[in-house]
Amino acid sequence: MSSNSYQEMESFSSWALIVMASLAALAFLSKLLPFKSHQLKFPPGPKPWPIIGNLNLVGSHPPKSLHKLAQKYGPIMQLKLGSFPVVVASSAEMAKEFLKTHDHVFASRPKSAVGKYLSYNYHNITWAPAGPYWRQGRKIYVSELFNSKRLDSYQYIRVEEMRAFMSRLCTLSGTGKPLKLKDHLFVHTLNIISRVVFGKSCVSSSESKNETSIVTHEELLEMLDELFFLNGVFNIGDWIPWLDFLDLQRYVMRMKALGNKFDKFLDHVFHEHNAKKEGANDFVPKEMAKLLVQLADDPNADTKLSHDSIKAFIQDLIAGGTDSTITTLEWAMSELLKQPHLIKKATEELDKVIGRDRWVEEIDIPQLPYIEAIVKETMRKHPVAGLLAPHLAVQDCDVAGYKIQKGTRVFINTWSIGRDLSIWDAPEEFYPERFLGKAIDVKGQSFELLPFGSGRRMCPGYNFGLKVISSTLANMLHGFNWKLPENMKNEDLSMDEVYGFATSRKFPLVAMMEPRLPLHLY
Repeated sequence: MSSNSYQEMESFSSWALIVMASLAALAFLSKLLPFKSHQLKFPPGPKPWPIIGNLNLVGSHPPKSLHKLAQKYGPIMQLKLGSFPVVVASSAEMAKEFLKTHDHVFASRPKSAVGKYLSYNYHNITWAPAGPYWRQGRKIYVSELFNSKRLDSYQYIRVEEMRAFMSRLCTLSGTGKPLKLKDHLFVHTLNIISRVVFGKSCVSSSESKNETSIVTHEELLEMLDELFFLNGVFNIGDWIPWLDFLDLQRYVMRMKALGNKFDKFLDHVFHEHNAKKEGANDFVPKEMAKLLVQLADDPNADTKLSHDSIKAFIQDLIAGGTDSTITTLEWAMSELLKQPHLIKKATEELDKVIGRDRWVEEIDIPQLPYIEAIVKETMRKHPVAGLLAPHLAVQDCDVAGYKIQKGTRVFINTWSIGRDLSIWDAPEEFYPERFLGKAIDVKGQSFELLPFGSGRRMCPGYNFGLKVISSTLANMLHGFNWKLPENMKNEDLSMDEVYGFATSRKFPLVAMMEPRLPLHLY
């Protein structure tokens, strides 16, 4: 062996010893020093597969699938759906961490096909990412469209449409035929929101369709059902971006087709009802569409609203003001018809507080705790949004001792929270009494019940929705006796769900009724 070779080997051995000694020292120090990076770990969760991650574990009803996984991995767990990390919160405590404690970190939204194709390229409040545009839009909703003074100014509309709804039900009861409740609830809620947004109805019935109504009630109901379904789907292209162009589930194709329908409809009603602008200082019950046009021209606005912005906001108003209300009311009536003794308790309260000589008014609702308990119990057991719209981490964050990386999608599983045995006794039972005497609200402060979400991304129109839901349910129960069709037993009433952005009944509720109050009241 040459001297050079020997020297090279000796040098290599020396470097090897130095490297090994350094590694040993680092290993020893890592046990002694409290490095934060070694303290934090990712939330527990199932091991992902290559490419698909854990998408194979998400079934046709994602809240149920994720609830089952949470039983194994805990109230905060991490999955990988396709290419992206996803954290799921399944308890009130974990929901509070994301929606209150660290709300500023998780107030944004991830990009998705539905945001692109069904909200005018992220121009509505639901899917807009956090930033100046979203903050401007939310300010408009909270300060202008849904402030208490403006809500009060629309009370006469709610009263008139309630009277019209009760009259229609009275007429229908005289036929002796069962009715599909969802259809009639839709006409009622759509008439309210149409008058609030446009000043008059924006659709017609199939029997009276004319040139000023581009769609019928039936057609718009189908469009909204499709909208809420597509808003809730797990689109493979959203999770595995390099497969997006294939549109394997044909969801994007459906989104584009529906987007074109809504664009045609919104363009029509926008131009149909775009009358002269009113003075900014004259407070009158302005239609929301006119107000949005006026705000779009405001030179002092932080962010300019485009024509697409206005259409996206109007779509949000129509969808949020109808489908979620219908869904809650249909589930409430389904549960009550399943247990007729609950209807008896509700009508006893109504007779005692209201009497049999008038309708229920909005001002009466706080004096009807059992009616309010029915609404809350419906929202617990049948949350409209079983999974709140996904949140996006805009920076790394420590949540409950776990590391959440920037870019993580976060789901709040309200369906699972409503079945948490540590909060609710017998959660599969529909039991309104559980809310009597309890200080649990639905306004985002009680994290065990989040029908409208909480924090920066909470639904800004929740007060409007609550007024319509509570007063409609109370008047339906006060004005009519309800029962299932003659050939159906209570236990035969299906309670199967169809998951979407609004989790609705798989089979529409069909019921019969007869007037309970004197006919002249209608």
